[in-house]
Amino acid sequence: MRDDIVVEGIVAEGFEQVRAEFAAVVAAEPGLGAQLAVYHHGRPVADLWSGLPRDALLGLYSSGKGAAHLVVAMLVQDGVLDLDRPVAAYWPEFAAEGKGGLTLRDLLAHRAGLIGVEGGFGTAELADDRLLAERLAGQRPYWRPGSAYGYHAFVIGALTGEVVRRVTGRSIQELYRDRVRLPYGLDLYLGLPEDQEPRYVPVQPAEGVLDAGAPEPGSLTGIAFNLNATPPTDLVEFANSRAVRALGPASSGSVGNARGLAKMYAAAIGEVDGRPPLLGSAVLTEFTKPHSPGPDLVTGEEDHFLLGFEAQGKRYPELGPDAFGHSGAVGAQSFADPRSGVAYSYTRRRFAVGGGGGAVENQRLVAAVFRALRG
Repeated sequence: MRDDIVVEGIVAEGFEQVRAEFAAVVAAEPGLGAQLAVYHHGRPVADLWSGLPRDALLGLYSSGKGAAHLVVAMLVQDGVLDLDRPVAAYWPEFAAEGKGGLTLRDLLAHRAGLIGVEGGFGTAELADDRLLAERLAGQRPYWRPGSAYGYHAFVIGALTGEVVRRVTGRSIQELYRDRVRLPYGLDLYLGLPEDQEPRYVPVQPAEGVLDAGAPEPGSLTGIAFNLNATPPTDLVEFANSRAVRALGPASSGSVGNARGLAKMYAAAIGEVDGRPPLLGSAVLTEFTKPHSPGPDLVTGEEDHFLLGFEAQGKRYPELGPDAFGHSGAVGAQSFADPRSGVAYSYTRRRFAVGGGGGAVENQRLVAAVFRALRG
């Protein structure tokens, strides 16, 4: 390891190779600023960071979709929401433009065709889930609802969040705070309080990368990522906006660290801090079944989604088929693997080369975790 690369934190006995692999990752990209946290059956086995203060909070983008849809799964488990009920039964305005038959199940599977709007959204709209939901309710979908699926990158949290608000009278951000973040003391926020701002470390763009392959603004990918707006959304500026962090849009505005994400996923599937798992076996089975085979119309990724969560077993061969979680645009990756009892999170300050969620180094880090488990 380079002399100027310092890895801080701890690993449990038997997980030393995870520390070594993380050290190799950060040594390969000087100045990166990264965090890695792993739980096994509710017990922390790795809590590492480099190039950042111990309690640094980072812009985590779509990682917050995991937190939002954990709340939705809990409400389904409580009997408050019914996956097979039409969205319009909860939110009548949603029925406009042929969307009346779309079920909550299909919405969670990114099958609504409601990926954006003509001319795109302004930053103020993207930051505010209520504004997004109001505008999207009357929007004509980009494909026949339920007939295909594609990543609703900036909007899925606003759409599912509006269903939650109509039923409970509370925002998905409030429910996440009160039912998940505060009880477990998580450093993962959907709406960063002002008093936590000094801990935020700004996102950095990828170094030395010319994005010659940017999608066309009018393509499904361009629309989903708001590249059809004037100006197109700059993801670095977006996360570094205090207004975005304060409101915490559920699709794109999460702030936190690897420690917070890993503990959240550990709590979803097992006992943590003396509390029972947040999700029972029945709702876990429902939310982690493959829902839409074939290619995602926005990302091109095969078999991309479960319900609300990304299908992580497709990305990492060490995981079981019911592994669930969500990546974040900067290169972050987080998941729970019920089969092994592993909850994992890797976060980084600087955008990964090529952009997109789940930076390539996650492959070697996940592999190191499972080598340690086989021990």
